[in-house]
Amino acid sequence: MAPDQQAVTRLLKQWGEGDKQALDQLMPLVYDQLRTLAGRCMAGGPENTLRATALVNEAYVRLVHSDVTFNDRVHFFAVAAHLLRHILVDHARGLNRQKRGAGAEKLTFDEAVMVSPQTPAGILDLDEALSRLAALDKRKADVIELLFFGGLTYDETAAALEISAATVHRELRMAKAWLHKELAAR
Repeated sequence: MAPDQQAVTRLLKQWGEGDKQALDQLMPLVYDQLRTLAGRCMAGGPENTLRATALVNEAYVRLVHSDVTFNDRVHFFAVAAHLLRHILVDHARGLNRQKRGAGAEKLTFDEAVMVSPQTPAGILDLDEALSRLAALDKRKADVIELLFFGGLTYDETAAALEISAATVHRELRMAKAWLHKELAAR
């Protein structure tokens, strides 16, 4: 494990034990990666009114006020991935309520940039498809969420889900095929 990764895990444990200064030291170490993840999630069209910085700030507030005890860096980013996804979905729902559905576009599935919806309707379509996938096979949905929303590596995803990296690869291939079929049908 790299020194920064070790430091994140150490600070997460100290924070979990009640050390508030650990949180102050932790955030600069994880902020850049959270910002990169948020930027990738927000990549897309001009209709994105939520900015990556606002997304990271909202995720930060939710993480700080959560009752989760983080085991390590991978666990932290797995929880952050879940939060980023739900913040984006909540924001998209709010925008769709404001627009009352007018002008909604279909989400196209692009393997290279899986999570870059062009409209709020796109993130909602993706979220609904991921929810249907989770009902059928939760592990496949978790793999997608950790890799694309969480930015974890295959090895980190494998560790978080307690499976092998080869299984992550197989699950990802199947999940992508299933999502492509689901989203193409919309």
